Amino acid sequence: QVQLVETGGGLVRAGESLRLSCAFSARTFNRSPLAWFRQAPGKEREWVAAVSWSAYSTYYADSVKGRFTISRDNAKGTGDLQMNNLKPEDTAVYYCAARARPSGHTPSTASEYDIWGQGTQVTVSS
Repeated sequence: QVQLVETGGGLVRAGESLRLSCAFSARTFNRSPLAWFRQAPGKEREWVAAVSWSAYSTYYADSVKGRFTISRDNAKGTGDLQMNNLKPEDTAVYYCAARARPSGHTPSTASEYDIWGQGTQVTVSS
């Protein structure tokens, strides 16, 4: 049973923008933090950004701070990652992640998330 579905990946040039979306069951995940991770070929999965269940708090990796914006709409069951000024080093498969149980904590480590989407490819050419 697929619970998180990412869309919006693609091929862009450096400096351009992309918007990723993660569709989730609002009834299941409206009390879960939502996070984005990415994994480039030959590298470990890397945390990118996270938003609290209330959407009140957002957190970013230093590598994307000021360029990426994470948001969520619990009523619609969507979480977005707006990516501006993309760089070739942003190239990776991007994953949306959530926790199966409600949590007031918004972690940044992959091991604390147990529900994952299938991933969407983002490729940035120089």
